[in-house]
Amino acid sequence: MAQPANLFQELRDALKEFKDFLASPAVTLVKQAIQALAALIPQINELVDKLIALMGKLKEEIDKLDVGTIPGLEEVSDFTGKITTLLTTAKNLLPAQAGAIDDVLSVANVVTSLPSLDAIKTEIKNLITEITTQLQSLKA
Repeated sequence: MAQPANLFQELRDALKEFKDFLASPAVTLVKQAIQALAALIPQINELVDKLIALMGKLKEEIDKLDVGTIPGLEEVSDFTGKITTLLTTAKNLLPAQAGAIDDVLSVANVVTSLPSLDAIKTEIKNLITEITTQLQSLKA
């Protein structure tokens, strides 16, 4: 069975990809388009503002996660990893329970990924800060 995806590494990778896009030459055209659209559709700035607010909330939630003090975290992570394998396999046999299984898998994925968080927490927070700064520069 394949290894479960690591949520925090995936988050870091997605943030890095978005930050790299915002730092690319293409963002100049995006900025010009947003400024031109703002005259026609003022809500475009609202979209950017909401994205900035969500980045702030994401950073706050990541900051709250202090996993270094949790005893037995590795063992719980192993436990939830095994739950993920079991439920992913059982999902095909229980299609009527797919929603409930997905709910459990969502929580299990977070817990399984927690041991890696300390190693990349600062990097994630720094990426969010950089993205927020770049997003603010898009507005007119």
